[in-house]
Amino acid sequence: MKILLVEDQTMVRTALAGLLRLESEYEVDEAENGLQAKQMLEQQTYDLILTDIEMPEMTGLELLQWVKQAQPQVLTVIITTFNRSGYIQRALANGANAILLKDAPIEELLNSITQVKAGHRVVNNELLLQTIGHQDPLTDKERKALALAADGRSTAQIATSLFVAEGTARNYLSEAISKLHAENRIDAARIAKMNGWL
Repeated sequence: MKILLVEDQTMVRTALAGLLRLESEYEVDEAENGLQAKQMLEQQTYDLILTDIEMPEMTGLELLQWVKQAQPQVLTVIITTFNRSGYIQRALANGANAILLKDAPIEELLNSITQVKAGHRVVNNELLLQTIGHQDPLTDKERKALALAADGRSTAQIATSLFVAEGTARNYLSEAISKLHAENRIDAARIAKMNGWL
């Protein structure tokens, strides 16, 4: 089995890759972010992707979304330190085969990979409990508008990026602010990020 491990923290990535090689027969390649992983996936074949969520260039959730559309046969395992309900819900909605906490023992990871290979879905109980009663109220457009606002973009720049009229971009932002009971767009982005909805 060929695994692509995607993790931006070098020490964590090399340690985990080393453990996987030591404890199993798996062949493990490494990528430092989602974008590099996507490029590697376009050039060679992998059976399973083991990815972190928060990474520069392209997040694990964005990578997961791309994989499920472009290479649906590839199994996907999310490993995270953040038990934010929004992350878990989005990972599940995008078809992640497993979601685990990074501090789990290597045996749990290997066991989860075996279960995923057998066609099962594995979600850490603690993470599953986090998702109960925490529904993401944002639409995809509102989420994108908030993410751009969090980067300091103006309404005009957000409209250009989303290929919509300025008034429409303003509506996305005010809907998000209203849904999150926030004071302004920055506050809304903070609340969304804290819940893993961004």
